[in-house]
Parts: sequence; C-alpha cells; structure tokens
Amino acid sequence: MSEQKFYTISIYTENNIGLLNRISGIFQRRKMNIESLSVSASEIDDVYRFTLVVNITELQVQKVLGQIERQVEVIKAYYHTDEETIFTESALFKIKSSLLFDEPQIQNIIKESHARIVTVNSDFFVIEKSGKRSEIELVHRELKPFGIMQFVRSGRIAVTKTEMRISSKLKAIENEVEAAFAKA
Repeated sequence: MSEQKFYTISIYTENNIGLLNRISGIFQRRKMNIESLSVSASEIDDVYRFTLVVNITELQVQKVLGQIERQVEVIKAYYHTDEETIFTESALFKIKSSLLFDEPQIQNIIKESHARIVTVNSDFFVIEKSGKRSEIELVHRELKPFGIMQFVRSGRIAVTKTEMRISSKLKAIENEVEAAFAKA
C-alpha cells in the first residue's frame, strides 16, 4: 500500500458558480480532508486556479484528479509533491499594542522570524508572517503566551519548479477565442 504524503493540486477552471462545492464534494464523498485551499486568477485572463493541499496516497490523488477533470468547467488539473513546488502561506496576528513596548521578547520574535508589523494603533498591532506552515506555527506558539487577539492563516499558494504546460495550452485557447471574436 502506498504511503500518504502531502500533494499540491492545481486546478485550472472557468469561473462558474458552484464549482467549489462540487470539487469539495469529491473529497467529501471519499472522506478526504482538504488541508488548505486557495483560489485566484491564473496567468491567463478569465482562467482561475484552485490550489488545494491534501494528505493522501498517490493512487488516491490520481483517482480524485480523474473525477475533478470530469467537471465541465475544469480545463486541467495537476498534482505535485512538496519537493516539486515552491510554496508559501501567510498569516496575520493581532496583538494588544501595549505588549509591543512592554514585552521585549515580542520584538525579538518578530525580528528572528522575519515577520513584519503591518499596522499599529493605540489598541492593537498586526504582524504578518509568510513562509512554510511550520514557520507560521512556530511564531503562533511563541506569541500565544502573550495573548493573540485574532489569528488567520491563508491557504497555500504554489508554483511548480518545472514549466507547467498548461500555460501554453491556455494561451493557445485564448488566442483561438480572440481570433473567433475578431472574425465575428
């Protein structure tokens, strides 16, 4: 039996209502948890990219991709291991302003973790930390004893180390569509 590992799934799609629900339903029916989810525009106009992180076997990820690609709005889906991608997450920590000046250790945590202060006012300040999940979790553990008023972490964003052929395929589709509209 294959071992479970983290895979980053990239799904290139049209922007249609209900697609996220159908994609998450594929994982739900198989009792698979989505560890992280991010949706954004892609490098091609009007094409969106879902980036999901799952901890499953390679056979499971291949089967799931087969189901995902059967969705009408899905142009193409890929999966990659952590070693095949460059990825990051981002987090915001909201903390009482008085602690910034009263607790020198907080300033040390910010400096040593390469985090940055994005805003300060009389009531609170906000720290932003980007990096691997483990780096964000370390900052969270270090700040927790001081009292975190709010915390949020983004889903993974990732690019592959190798060229994604989807870019040239999508560009060709875009050129065909533009040519068809030009003729009309």
